[in-house]
Amino acid sequence: MYQATLSRRSYRFSDLRQLMAKASPARSGDYLAEVAADSAEERMAARITLAEVPLKTFLQQLLVPYEQDEVTRLIIDSHDALAFAPISHLTVGDFRDWLLSEQADSAMLAQVATGITPEMAAAVSKLMRNQDLILVAKKCRVITRFRNTIGLPGHLSVRLQPNHPTDSLQGIAASMLDGLLYGSGDAVVGINPASDSLPLLEKLNHMLDDVIQRFAIPTQSCVLTHVTNTLRLIERGAPVDLVFQSIAGTEAANSGFGINLALLAEAQQAALSLNRGTLGNNVMYFETGQGSCLSSNAHHGVDQQTCEARAYAVARHFSPLLINTVVGFIGPEYLYDGKQIIRAGLEDHFCGKLLGLPLGCDVCYTNHAEADQDDMDTLLTLLATAGLTFLIGVPGADDIMLNYQSTSFHDALYIRELLGLKHAPEFADWLTKMHITDDLGRLRDTAANHPLLLALQGEQP
Repeated sequence: MYQATLSRRSYRFSDLRQLMAKASPARSGDYLAEVAADSAEERMAARITLAEVPLKTFLQQLLVPYEQDEVTRLIIDSHDALAFAPISHLTVGDFRDWLLSEQADSAMLAQVATGITPEMAAAVSKLMRNQDLILVAKKCRVITRFRNTIGLPGHLSVRLQPNHPTDSLQGIAASMLDGLLYGSGDAVVGINPASDSLPLLEKLNHMLDDVIQRFAIPTQSCVLTHVTNTLRLIERGAPVDLVFQSIAGTEAANSGFGINLALLAEAQQAALSLNRGTLGNNVMYFETGQGSCLSSNAHHGVDQQTCEARAYAVARHFSPLLINTVVGFIGPEYLYDGKQIIRAGLEDHFCGKLLGLPLGCDVCYTNHAEADQDDMDTLLTLLATAGLTFLIGVPGADDIMLNYQSTSFHDALYIRELLGLKHAPEFADWLTKMHITDDLGRLRDTAANHPLLLALQGEQP
């Protein structure tokens, strides 16, 4: 039992799980799950109480039972006690103060990352203002490699997302080449297929690989189909670079996705066996988003942001090249408006980076949410300031297959110019070599006889 008195009123919280939920910033998903604070005063009482909880408590009072959940077992069994030692004496409130101090520099944050559990990260985020989340995330350094180097300080990568509602190879190719000519694609060229047809998925893999190999592009491709399909594609000899899967923070929610930790391990080993990376062997790509555990009634009474942070434990176990929160995609039932989406995006980025992950974000919203592109401009700018690993590039910011609003190739140009952010270095060299950018990294005008344009027309460059 936890309790606090505020304005002469006593508030009681039955356990750590309820205390965490009541301390969360207001959001529609927690209200839907009936775990949110009933008032702003109760929320503040919960935060005051949470600030006094020792970090060690999260290793003793488990929010999701160890016996019932393999994600909990992963978190506890893989906890690095040596990395935890420098912060093991802190309360949640002390942890916040330490994270904001000069003592917690990039090297120290990397040293303690594997000692921080998702619940610790989620707890401290609930005590932080937006500026705190930005400042601490900015100090975290997470670098991954496959065919290029992602996550270097002062750099920002872009996933080129050339989706098409009928999986037209020509339509996908057009969007892909459009993005490349705008300098996008150094994170990955990743397609969300409309179909689960294995022969079609194989064609998409070959098409992406053909373009990458033909023009010697230092990037990687991914067809974002279910992990079992990707395993079958590998068995068929398809040129798979990255294995994709949506993941969640509880075993029950992952079961709803048709996955478990053993299946992800099998897929990782299958991808590693192909030896397609030239600079590194980070072969996994994960997507997450607040609300997935709640929408499948698999949250065990845990608030949606803490469930989201637990998904990062799953990702961390498999050393991904990329992981991103598709923050506004699940809809207003879980993040109602621009304010909630912005806050959630900053929380997710902070928690992921603190846990040592290459966290990116699909800065996005659905058309029935109380949000607009101005909100996305705000979130994009805040996240890039905080050291975002990568964002999404969609033609015109409008994904015509998934039917939601994201960020465009032009948005990437805006944020690079505003903050002086660079492409992945190997990709930047390729852009210069292909006369897409000049020696200073500025976009060039593209001539009609550019090799990429000729390729789209079916001509030889």
